[in-house]
Amino acid sequence: MRVVRRADGYYAQFCFDSARKEEGKYTGNVVGLDLGPKYFIKDQNDNTVIYPQFLLKSERRLKKAQRQLSKKIVKGAKPQSNNYHKARKRLGKIHLKIQRQRKDWVIKQARCVVASNDVVVYEDLKIANMVKNHHLAKSISDASWYQFTQWLDYYGKIWDKAVVAVEPNYTSQDCSNCGMRVKKSLSTRTHSCSNCGIEICRDTNAAVNILNSGMKMLGVEWQHNGTSGQEESASLEGKHGEKTTSTMDGKPEIASGLR
Repeated sequence: MRVVRRADGYYAQFCFDSARKEEGKYTGNVVGLDLGPKYFIKDQNDNTVIYPQFLLKSERRLKKAQRQLSKKIVKGAKPQSNNYHKARKRLGKIHLKIQRQRKDWVIKQARCVVASNDVVVYEDLKIANMVKNHHLAKSISDASWYQFTQWLDYYGKIWDKAVVAVEPNYTSQDCSNCGMRVKKSLSTRTHSCSNCGIEICRDTNAAVNILNSGMKMLGVEWQHNGTSGQEESASLEGKHGEKTTSTMDGKPEIASGLR
Protein backbone atom coordinates (compact mmCIF):
# COMPACT_ATOMS: atom_id res chain seq x y z
CA MET A 1 0.00 0.00 0.00
CA ARG A 2 1.19 3.51 -0.72
CA VAL A 3 -0.21 6.97 -0.05
CA VAL A 4 -0.26 9.35 -3.01
CA ARG A 5 -1.06 13.02 -3.14
CA ARG A 6 -3.31 14.48 -5.82
CA ALA A 7 -4.56 18.01 -6.38
CA ASP A 8 -7.79 17.22 -4.54
CA GLY A 9 -6.36 15.30 -1.60
CA TYR A 10 -4.59 12.11 -0.52
CA TYR A 11 -5.36 8.59 -1.73
CA ALA A 12 -4.32 5.13 -0.54
CA GLN A 13 -3.34 2.75 -3.35
CA PHE A 14 -3.37 -0.99 -2.71
CA CYS A 15 -1.40 -3.36 -4.94
CA PHE A 16 -2.13 -7.08 -4.93
CA ASP A 17 -1.64 -9.99 -7.33
CA SER A 18 -4.88 -11.43 -8.65
CA ALA A 19 -5.74 -13.53 -11.72
CA ARG A 20 -8.95 -11.87 -12.90
CA LYS A 21 -10.93 -13.79 -15.53
CA GLU A 22 -14.44 -13.24 -16.81
CA GLU A 23 -16.53 -15.12 -19.33
CA GLY A 24 -16.56 -13.18 -22.58
CA LYS A 25 -19.34 -13.11 -25.15
CA TYR A 26 -18.12 -14.27 -28.55
CA THR A 27 -19.69 -12.41 -31.46
CA GLY A 28 -17.72 -13.68 -34.46
CA ASN A 29 -16.59 -10.14 -35.32
CA VAL A 30 -13.06 -8.98 -36.06
CA VAL A 31 -11.86 -5.38 -36.22
CA GLY A 32 -8.76 -3.51 -37.33
CA LEU A 33 -8.21 -0.10 -35.74
CA ASP A 34 -6.30 2.79 -37.27
CA LEU A 35 -5.38 5.50 -34.77
CA GLY A 36 -5.15 8.95 -36.28
CA PRO A 37 -5.20 12.70 -35.58
CA LYS A 38 -8.47 13.32 -37.44
CA TYR A 39 -10.38 10.31 -36.10
CA PHE A 40 -9.53 8.74 -32.77
CA ILE A 41 -10.10 5.31 -34.30
CA LYS A 42 -11.37 4.13 -37.66
CA ASP A 43 -12.03 0.51 -38.57
CA GLN A 44 -12.05 -1.45 -41.81
CA ASN A 45 -15.80 -0.88 -42.21
CA ASP A 46 -15.33 2.92 -42.22
CA ASN A 47 -16.80 3.29 -38.71
CA THR A 48 -15.25 6.19 -36.84
CA VAL A 49 -14.95 7.47 -33.27
CA ILE A 50 -14.24 11.16 -32.69
CA TYR A 51 -12.19 12.13 -29.66
CA PRO A 52 -13.92 14.73 -27.41
CA GLN A 53 -10.73 16.87 -27.09
CA PHE A 54 -10.93 17.43 -23.35
CA LEU A 55 -7.78 19.56 -23.25
CA LEU A 56 -8.98 21.88 -26.01
CA LYS A 57 -12.34 22.40 -24.29
CA SER A 58 -10.66 23.28 -21.00
CA GLU A 59 -7.85 25.37 -22.47
CA ARG A 60 -9.45 28.73 -21.65
CA ARG A 61 -9.91 27.74 -18.01
CA LEU A 62 -6.35 26.46 -17.87
CA LYS A 63 -4.90 29.68 -19.29
CA LYS A 64 -6.93 31.81 -16.90
CA ALA A 65 -5.88 29.73 -13.88
CA GLN A 66 -2.25 29.82 -15.01
CA ARG A 67 -2.31 33.64 -15.33
CA GLN A 68 -3.81 33.97 -11.86
CA LEU A 69 -1.09 31.72 -10.46
CA SER A 70 1.68 33.66 -12.23
CA LYS A 71 0.45 36.98 -10.80
CA LYS A 72 0.68 35.64 -7.26
CA ILE A 73 4.30 34.43 -7.47
CA VAL A 74 6.69 36.58 -5.43
CA LYS A 75 10.29 36.09 -6.53
CA GLY A 76 12.57 35.03 -3.72
CA ALA A 77 9.73 34.64 -1.22
CA LYS A 78 9.90 31.43 0.85
CA PRO A 79 7.31 30.26 1.52
CA GLN A 80 4.88 31.73 -1.02
CA SER A 81 1.63 33.34 0.14
CA ASN A 82 -1.59 31.47 0.92
CA ASN A 83 -3.23 33.03 -2.15
CA TYR A 84 -0.48 31.54 -4.30
CA HIS A 85 -1.13 28.06 -2.93
CA LYS A 86 -4.87 28.44 -3.43
CA ALA A 87 -4.30 29.39 -7.07
CA ARG A 88 -1.87 26.46 -7.46
CA LYS A 89 -4.47 24.01 -6.17
CA ARG A 90 -7.15 25.43 -8.49
CA LEU A 91 -4.85 24.91 -11.49
CA GLY A 92 -3.97 21.40 -10.34
CA LYS A 93 -7.63 20.42 -10.03
CA ILE A 94 -8.32 21.49 -13.62
CA HIS A 95 -5.44 19.33 -14.87
CA LEU A 96 -6.64 16.45 -12.69
CA LYS A 97 -10.17 16.68 -14.08
CA ILE A 98 -8.88 16.54 -17.67
CA GLN A 99 -6.75 13.52 -16.80
CA ARG A 100 -9.72 11.70 -15.29
CA GLN A 101 -11.97 12.60 -18.22
CA ARG A 102 -9.44 11.06 -20.62
CA LYS A 103 -9.09 7.91 -18.56
CA ASP A 104 -12.83 7.40 -18.16
CA TRP A 105 -13.44 7.92 -21.88
CA VAL A 106 -10.71 5.55 -23.13
CA ILE A 107 -11.77 2.84 -20.67
CA LYS A 108 -15.34 2.94 -21.98
CA GLN A 109 -14.16 2.91 -25.61
CA ALA A 110 -11.75 0.02 -25.05
CA ARG A 111 -14.35 -2.01 -23.18
CA CYS A 112 -16.89 -1.46 -25.96
CA VAL A 113 -14.44 -2.48 -28.71
CA VAL A 114 -13.28 -5.69 -27.00
CA ALA A 115 -16.81 -6.66 -25.93
CA SER A 116 -18.09 -6.28 -29.52
CA ASN A 117 -15.29 -8.22 -31.25
CA ASP A 118 -13.43 -11.48 -30.82
CA VAL A 119 -10.25 -10.25 -32.51
CA VAL A 120 -9.00 -6.68 -32.14
CA VAL A 121 -5.96 -5.54 -34.12
CA TYR A 122 -4.39 -2.12 -33.60
CA GLU A 123 -1.21 -0.38 -34.73
CA ASP A 124 1.54 -0.19 -32.13
CA LEU A 125 2.40 3.50 -32.50
CA LYS A 126 5.63 4.94 -31.12
CA ILE A 127 4.07 7.86 -29.25
CA ALA A 128 7.40 9.15 -27.91
CA ASN A 129 8.65 9.69 -31.45
CA MET A 130 5.38 11.18 -32.71
CA VAL A 131 5.22 13.94 -30.10
CA LYS A 132 8.51 15.33 -31.42
CA ASN A 133 6.38 16.95 -34.11
CA HIS A 134 5.55 20.22 -32.33
CA HIS A 135 2.61 20.90 -34.64
CA LEU A 136 0.80 17.72 -33.52
CA ALA A 137 2.27 17.08 -30.07
CA LYS A 138 -0.63 18.62 -28.13
CA SER A 139 -3.29 16.75 -30.12
CA ILE A 140 -1.39 13.46 -29.86
CA SER A 141 -0.92 13.79 -26.11
CA ASP A 142 -4.56 14.73 -25.61
CA ALA A 143 -5.78 11.72 -27.62
CA SER A 144 -4.35 9.19 -25.10
CA TRP A 145 -3.70 6.50 -27.72
CA TYR A 146 -1.24 4.68 -25.46
CA GLN A 147 -3.69 4.55 -22.57
CA PHE A 148 -6.40 3.30 -24.94
CA THR A 149 -4.24 0.44 -26.23
CA GLN A 150 -3.26 -0.51 -22.67
CA TRP A 151 -6.92 -0.94 -21.78
CA LEU A 152 -7.52 -2.93 -24.97
CA ASP A 153 -4.83 -5.35 -23.82
CA TYR A 154 -6.32 -5.43 -20.32
CA TYR A 155 -9.84 -6.36 -21.42
CA GLY A 156 -8.43 -8.84 -23.93
CA LYS A 157 -6.79 -10.73 -21.08
CA ILE A 158 -9.86 -10.60 -18.86
CA TRP A 159 -12.26 -11.94 -21.52
CA ASP A 160 -9.63 -14.18 -23.16
CA LYS A 161 -9.94 -12.53 -26.56
CA ALA A 162 -7.21 -11.90 -29.11
CA VAL A 163 -5.87 -8.35 -28.98
CA VAL A 164 -2.98 -7.97 -31.42
CA ALA A 165 -0.55 -5.07 -31.87
CA VAL A 166 1.14 -4.79 -35.28
CA GLU A 167 3.86 -2.52 -36.60
CA PRO A 168 2.46 0.66 -38.22
CA ASN A 169 5.05 0.74 -41.01
CA TYR A 170 3.47 1.56 -44.40
CA THR A 171 -0.08 0.74 -43.29
CA SER A 172 -1.30 4.00 -44.84
CA GLN A 173 0.94 3.74 -47.90
CA ASP A 174 0.27 0.15 -49.04
CA CYS A 175 -2.89 -0.46 -51.05
CA SER A 176 -5.21 -2.81 -49.19
CA ASN A 177 -6.61 -4.10 -52.50
CA CYS A 178 -3.52 -4.88 -54.59
CA GLY A 179 -0.59 -4.25 -52.24
CA MET A 180 1.05 -1.52 -54.31
CA ARG A 181 2.83 1.15 -52.25
CA VAL A 182 1.35 4.61 -52.86
CA LYS A 183 3.37 7.43 -51.30
CA LYS A 184 1.30 10.21 -49.74
CA SER A 185 1.76 13.03 -47.25
CA LEU A 186 -0.12 13.32 -43.97
CA SER A 187 -2.37 16.00 -45.47
CA THR A 188 -3.58 13.59 -48.19
CA ARG A 189 -6.67 11.98 -46.70
CA THR A 190 -7.71 9.82 -49.68
CA HIS A 191 -5.97 6.67 -50.87
CA SER A 192 -6.02 6.50 -54.68
CA CYS A 193 -4.23 3.55 -56.29
CA SER A 194 -3.14 3.93 -59.91
CA ASN A 195 -2.62 0.18 -60.21
CA CYS A 196 -6.07 -1.18 -59.27
CA GLY A 197 -8.07 2.07 -59.36
CA ILE A 198 -9.43 1.84 -55.81
CA GLU A 199 -10.19 5.13 -54.04
CA ILE A 200 -11.01 5.07 -50.33
CA CYS A 201 -10.23 7.00 -47.16
CA ARG A 202 -6.58 6.59 -46.17
CA ASP A 203 -7.58 5.65 -42.61
CA THR A 204 -9.93 2.92 -43.85
CA ASN A 205 -7.18 1.62 -46.12
CA ALA A 206 -4.80 1.55 -43.14
CA ALA A 207 -7.36 -0.27 -40.97
CA VAL A 208 -7.73 -3.02 -43.59
CA ASN A 209 -3.94 -3.45 -43.77
CA ILE A 210 -3.71 -3.52 -39.97
CA LEU A 211 -6.41 -6.18 -39.74
CA ASN A 212 -4.76 -8.27 -42.46
CA SER A 213 -1.43 -8.17 -40.61
CA GLY A 214 -3.03 -9.16 -37.31
CA MET A 215 -5.01 -12.03 -38.80
CA LYS A 216 -1.88 -13.41 -40.47
CA MET A 217 -0.28 -13.48 -37.02
CA LEU A 218 -3.14 -15.68 -35.87
CA GLY A 219 -2.80 -17.95 -38.92
CA VAL A 220 -5.96 -16.72 -40.60
CA GLU A 221 -6.45 -15.07 -43.96
CA TRP A 222 -9.04 -12.30 -43.65
CA GLN A 223 -11.19 -11.17 -46.54
CA HIS A 224 -13.77 -8.40 -46.75
CA ASN A 225 -16.59 -10.95 -46.79
CA GLY A 226 -15.26 -13.16 -44.03
CA THR A 227 -12.25 -15.25 -43.02
CA SER A 228 -10.77 -18.49 -44.27
CA GLY A 229 -8.36 -20.74 -42.40
CA GLN A 230 -4.82 -21.44 -43.47
CA GLU A 231 -3.02 -24.76 -43.31
CA GLU A 232 -0.08 -23.24 -41.42
CA SER A 233 -0.59 -21.30 -38.21
CA ALA A 234 1.51 -18.35 -37.16
CA SER A 235 3.64 -18.36 -34.06
CA LEU A 236 1.68 -17.23 -31.03
CA GLU A 237 4.61 -15.12 -29.86
CA GLY A 238 4.28 -12.92 -32.93
CA LYS A 239 6.72 -11.81 -35.61
CA HIS A 240 8.79 -8.70 -36.30
CA GLY A 241 8.04 -7.10 -32.96
CA GLU A 242 4.32 -7.86 -33.06
CA LYS A 243 2.56 -9.10 -29.93
CA THR A 244 -0.70 -10.63 -28.78
CA THR A 245 -2.32 -10.42 -25.39
CA SER A 246 -4.17 -13.70 -25.63
CA THR A 247 -4.44 -16.70 -27.92
CA MET A 248 -7.45 -18.43 -29.40
CA ASP A 249 -6.52 -22.03 -28.55
CA GLY A 250 -9.43 -23.95 -27.21
CA LYS A 251 -11.88 -21.06 -27.57
CA PRO A 252 -15.19 -21.11 -29.44
CA GLU A 253 -15.17 -20.49 -33.18
CA ILE A 254 -15.12 -16.75 -33.66
CA ALA A 255 -15.27 -16.61 -37.43
CA SER A 256 -15.50 -18.91 -40.39
CA GLY A 257 -12.28 -20.92 -40.51
CA LEU A 258 -10.82 -19.53 -37.27
CA ARG A 259 -10.68 -22.05 -34.45
